[in-house]
Amino acid sequence: MSDTPQKSIGPRMIVIQILLLGCLCLLGARSFEVQIFQGSDLARRAQNNYLKYRTIQGERGQILDRNENKLAASIDSLTITADPSQIKKPEQTAQCLARILKLDPKPLVVRLATTRRFTVVARDVSPELAEKVRQENLVGIYYQNDFKRVYPNMSLASQVLGFTGKQDAGLEGLEFKYNAVLTGSSAKINFKEDGAGRLLDMDKRQKEELKGNSLVLTLDKKIQFFAEKALENAVTGNRARSGMALVMRTDTGELLAMAHYPKFDPNNFGDYPQETYRNRAVTDPFEPGSAMKVFTAAAALENGFFPESIFDCENGNYKIGRYTVHDTHPHEWLSISKIIQFSSNIGAAKISETIGKEALYKYLTGFGFGDRSNVGCPGETPGTLPQCREWSKIDTGAISFGQGLSVSAVQLIAGVSAIANHGMLMKPMLIKKITSHTGKDIQVFDKTPIRQVISEETADKIKTMMNLVVEEEGTGSKAAIPGYPVCGKTGTAQKARKTGQGYAKDKYVSVFAGFAPKQSPRLAAVVVVDEPTVKYYGGEVAAPAFKEIMAQAFSYLNIPPEQESPMVAGLDKGDQP
Repeated sequence: MSDTPQKSIGPRMIVIQILLLGCLCLLGARSFEVQIFQGSDLARRAQNNYLKYRTIQGERGQILDRNENKLAASIDSLTITADPSQIKKPEQTAQCLARILKLDPKPLVVRLATTRRFTVVARDVSPELAEKVRQENLVGIYYQNDFKRVYPNMSLASQVLGFTGKQDAGLEGLEFKYNAVLTGSSAKINFKEDGAGRLLDMDKRQKEELKGNSLVLTLDKKIQFFAEKALENAVTGNRARSGMALVMRTDTGELLAMAHYPKFDPNNFGDYPQETYRNRAVTDPFEPGSAMKVFTAAAALENGFFPESIFDCENGNYKIGRYTVHDTHPHEWLSISKIIQFSSNIGAAKISETIGKEALYKYLTGFGFGDRSNVGCPGETPGTLPQCREWSKIDTGAISFGQGLSVSAVQLIAGVSAIANHGMLMKPMLIKKITSHTGKDIQVFDKTPIRQVISEETADKIKTMMNLVVEEEGTGSKAAIPGYPVCGKTGTAQKARKTGQGYAKDKYVSVFAGFAPKQSPRLAAVVVVDEPTVKYYGGEVAAPAFKEIMAQAFSYLNIPPEQESPMVAGLDKGDQP
């Protein structure tokens, strides 16, 4: 009886041993299958848990000034994204994200409660907030390195540069016009993330190659600053509505400054009214007033007249049909030189009558008025210059002294620069070159002569007339710069009523346009102040700003004076409306 238990245990042990051996065989076989036959597939699946493939957008190209100072650039930013298909409780996830990121939870719930594989939760997230989101360990939430557009000089040249929107696409200014040039390329690349979505690895070299091209402008950051500050003083000091100031190299047509006031900060463009975004130096036409008289005088000299040719200025009142043209200060007989110096409307009208409307139209269009300059900014206006066959007698007279037509500030500075440049009109330049992300030049823009508008001899005579404007008896004496003989012309134009019927009696545009030094002009500048209310003559409102801008620019560029003794500036005599 004692052998019975042992006999019964023996078979059991054998069975257990057989079962264990079978299990080991099965495990070995399974292990062999997994490692040998399925190893590569399983390794790929494991890797895919942290290896991601996404379409990456390259960094937007920079906008630089002529000395390659940054005007617009992109910095690293963080974007939080989600894979809604992985989110089991979209309401709770949305509430958590909304609390940390200060978002509206309702639209977020809608985006997270779908079967889509990708949605953006928030852009431009600070590292601190991103870390708070990470600490919540939310399933289906990921983190993506991105770029944010910044303008390091705040409002400097803001109307020229424009700005980008949420998708980093240009919305205004050069950002809009050259969006295709600045936008980086896109590519599907791989990178690694951990379970929390932290970036582990990326092909940085490949992403570097996706960067967009950059724009190098003709603007000079410092001269732009000088122009903006002087313009702000002119606008605020005269309680005006707005203003523009441009500086150009007379020999190349390169714009060194294109200033506006009021300004806006493109980093926070939503805080400003939309009307401040516009580059009005290009988009907004205005009646230039007496600044146009230099072009009328140029047409007269090209048609056989001389600076000494005299015209009867009718003692301040001259009837053309049922209209009467007035001069602020009555004069009888004036030479063309004196008509420019004293800014006589009647004298300009008499000149236009003598040379004829066809000749006047020929030279105005020759200087570029009535046609776009193609400076490279969006929304450029051609101004308004009707065909001369449509001009009546009073139209011809009014156009000769700058009313009844409209110009842009770019057109006006280009025309004035042509006189400084021996009568050669140059194409205005704002873009100097386009470069790649490596700094290699892709396209370089050179100076472009358009046409010889007037002879060099005529240009020299007009320069002498314009210099008289800045002398003590002239209307622009407040533009005089000691050591730098200035050639200029004032303009004070009444603004047309919004109804299109006549002119408003109390609204003016004040203008000063000129260049210096006289013998070898280097820079031209135009200052336009809209609706000043303290003073309104161009010689009192715009001329001092011209002087401030040019004097600072000459000092900065180390342009030496042309004469040792300072020019004595007397009181401004005003200008003709």
